[in-house]
Amino acid sequence: MKQAKPVRVLDKGAAFKFVVLLGVVSLFGDMTYEGARSITGPYLSLLGASAAVVGLVAGFGELIGFGLRLFSGYISDKTGRYWTITIAGYVVNLLAVPALALAGSWQFAALLMILERTGKAIRAPSRDALLSYATKQTGHGKGFGLHEALDQIGALTGPLIVALVMWYRAGNGKEDYATAFAFLLIPALLAIGLVLIARFLYPRLTDLDAALPTPDPTGWKRTFWLYLGGVGLVAAGYADFPLLAYHFEKADVLSGNIIPLVYSLAMGVDAVAALLFGRLFDKSGIQALVISTLLSAGFAPLAFTGSPVLVIAGAVLWGVGMGAQESIMRAAVAKLVPIERRGTAFGVFNTGYGLCWFAGSALMGFMYDISIPLLVTFSVAVQLVAIFFFVVASKD
Repeated sequence: MKQAKPVRVLDKGAAFKFVVLLGVVSLFGDMTYEGARSITGPYLSLLGASAAVVGLVAGFGELIGFGLRLFSGYISDKTGRYWTITIAGYVVNLLAVPALALAGSWQFAALLMILERTGKAIRAPSRDALLSYATKQTGHGKGFGLHEALDQIGALTGPLIVALVMWYRAGNGKEDYATAFAFLLIPALLAIGLVLIARFLYPRLTDLDAALPTPDPTGWKRTFWLYLGGVGLVAAGYADFPLLAYHFEKADVLSGNIIPLVYSLAMGVDAVAALLFGRLFDKSGIQALVISTLLSAGFAPLAFTGSPVLVIAGAVLWGVGMGAQESIMRAAVAKLVPIERRGTAFGVFNTGYGLCWFAGSALMGFMYDISIPLLVTFSVAVQLVAIFFFVVASKD
């Protein structure tokens, strides 16, 4: 009789290394597509697209990027092919970026931009499910917090690399943009190579968690839906940084060359907050979200003022909230959902979060033209209501 292979479950140290490995994959991944996103708008314009087309392509890409996660997460759970789906998503997500160097029309460039978002939608839920298995050993909050911190390093360095390449080329022609996109093939290949190495080192989910599994006939608990309601409200009340930057410049609060530095500051705060709130989540659970939301609810009253000091403080609180959202909110999903349905859960979570963010951002953009105090009131109010959902979920 053929004996089954012994299950090799990661100890805490090995699980930490796995989280770091996937974190470095995300670092190079973010370096690739965040670097590209810093110049895709002017690139489309250079190829002949109108402002309306640029906005439509960006908005539709984000909608696809979040909406498809519901289906990709379900498929990953149904088939159990988490690695296959993760790798396929990374390949589409990352190789679409350097392919922009070959775009001869805005239509082809727009297609590649949407493909990039589609690839991210394909791999995000299955990648997060893989992380959730390993972070059982490290602590879900600590693990997802570390992953987010590494992710943000890539988000910071990608645009800087693109800016350096553009500066070296000393021009703004199509060839200069093409050179920048082509240069991003390097981090794209590094990310794909590292995710393949991770698949080789940890081919089975049982390498990450032996508790695979006994189906839970009760399904998802009410706590998850309460939690998702709170997350949706936080997302709806969170203004996109481009809206903040628009206010900074229109109100003549900060000069144009200072705004990118403020964004970099916010991203740095994001990385630190992800680590700190991730650890806090492991100690206090969903209550950590109450603290982070109380802090982040103060970003709008500060950021939409006319004082440079206050708007920078608002950007810092905005970064705190982003760090908590990207670490704690994913970590909580891993605790609230049966182990065999995490891919689906991450898909539902990301879809709900993305749709609420999209709706809230659109609404606040409309409010800005009517009344800034109205925008601020809406932002603070919905985030404070979210705290009620988190408190109830923590006691459920």
